[in-house]
Amino acid sequence: MKNEGFEYLTLRDRPELMDAAAEWFHSKWRVPKSAYLECMSAFLSGETEYGWYLCLDGERIIAGMGVIENDFHDRKDLTPNVCAVYTEEAYRGRGIAGRLLNIVVEDMRAKGISPVYLVTDHTGFYERYGWEFLCMVQGDGEPDMTRMYIHR
Repeated sequence: MKNEGFEYLTLRDRPELMDAAAEWFHSKWRVPKSAYLECMSAFLSGETEYGWYLCLDGERIIAGMGVIENDFHDRKDLTPNVCAVYTEEAYRGRGIAGRLLNIVVEDMRAKGISPVYLVTDHTGFYERYGWEFLCMVQGDGEPDMTRMYIHR
């Protein structure tokens, strides 16, 4: 799907991007590349419908996010979680992350998966896209509680 010259897609649309996407997410979040590859492989093989979503400018990944069972917090009952939300700094403020979030929510809903959750320290951003603050959760190995949002 093209918008403003950017291409929005799931990894199933372009499976050949798996290695580059795993490396890109690893470079942003410092989660081992192997963890991304494992989740992405499960999505590509149809083992899970929890997907990976990218925005490309030409062939360059400029934004992305995934959906996983649990994003490293103590509320294992609040699942699935949008994770690894990131937009390259030079592309921020253009609605790219918001568009990707909407694509994720609609894709999950079309698969019968709703609600979806996410953890973040940001306030004010996710609310613009229909997310609601739900509760505070304890991140794995984190000293402070963090915000959990829900999209119904």
